[in-house]
Order: sequence, then C-alpha cells, then structure tokens
Amino acid sequence: MTTMLVRIGNSRGIRIPKPLIQQCGLQGAVELRVENGSLVIAPAHRVRKGWEEAFRAAGPSDEDELLLGTLPPNRFDREEWRW
Repeated sequence: MTTMLVRIGNSRGIRIPKPLIQQCGLQGAVELRVENGSLVIAPAHRVRKGWEEAFRAAGPSDEDELLLGTLPPNRFDREEWRW
C-alpha cells in the first residue's frame, strides 16, 4: 500500500487506514521507532505494565526484613542529624 505524506503544521503525517489500525491493535498512544531505515509504528507499552501482578505474586510484605534498622548509627546519626 502506498500513501502520501500530508502537511500538519510544520510537520508531515500519514493517514493510516482503519483496517490497518485494527489489524495492528493500535489505540490511543503509539510508539515510533526507526529500524533498518524503516519507520515502525507499534502499540505503546504501558509504563510499569505487569508490576501490580508481580507485586501480588511476591506475596505479603509483613515478613520483609528492614535492612536499615540493622545498621549501627554513624557519626552523622549521632552528631548532625536533627528532626
């Protein structure tokens, strides 16, 4: 399929036919990148996608060890730190 670049302000754009948008699963934001001299338009990945599921799979945090509580106070803690 061939399409023409169209002027959009000082930029250029293309019109993507609806069947191609549906076939690629594009919605809202897209990711643009250049690969081997070609422009690739792909669905944008959600930032931190899958983090919530990963935290749930890790289990409850009530048994986590607090690492900073085990360190002895240093000079800064004893002499300089103020609330």
